[in-house]
Amino acid sequence: MLKRLRNGVVLRALPVLLYWILRLLFKTCRNRFYLAHSLKDTSFIASFWHGEIAMLPFAYLRLKRGSNLHVVASQHFDGSLAAKLYECFGFHAIRGSSKKGGVKVLIEGIKCLKAGADVGLTPDGPRGPYHSVADGVVALAQKTGIGVVVCRVIFENAFTFNTWDRFQLPKPFSKVHYYMLEPFFIPKDMELEQAKALVATRMGECG
Repeated sequence: MLKRLRNGVVLRALPVLLYWILRLLFKTCRNRFYLAHSLKDTSFIASFWHGEIAMLPFAYLRLKRGSNLHVVASQHFDGSLAAKLYECFGFHAIRGSSKKGGVKVLIEGIKCLKAGADVGLTPDGPRGPYHSVADGVVALAQKTGIGVVVCRVIFENAFTFNTWDRFQLPKPFSKVHYYMLEPFFIPKDMELEQAKALVATRMGECG
């Protein structure tokens, strides 16, 4: 009971606090954007590493206004924190992962994409290994035929936390590079391992 109450308080307070910290960091940093403007008029699958999720909303919101992004968040406690943080940015959460609730995530993701929304997910989430590629991005891309967009945030000077995803936040007044590249497509008949290798290669193109 006490743990549930404590978690409830944390879930209400921490995402809001983190949101304002991120806004402050963004204001102090020298932000450089490399965004494919063709994405403004199309639905896409946003693929981003788990350790770079904190600052990525600023890239999406520079490209598209409104709440057209649905982000996959795990059913774990840290996924709940992420979902609440996404809400602060005006995004929506799809709860689940490729390991738990994967079918539900796939169905909801397909529904969102067909409705013209964008879907974001981390190939290496929610628990890694670091910069690995799970099945989720491939399954969504092959089922829908919709393009995958590599989304990266590269920090020139950052705080790197001792977590499996090497979670990063920029140091104040440092330079941050935001990338959202032209979409690439995964053929429906491509073998799973080959498709995952393609995603890994594309994710490393601006690293």
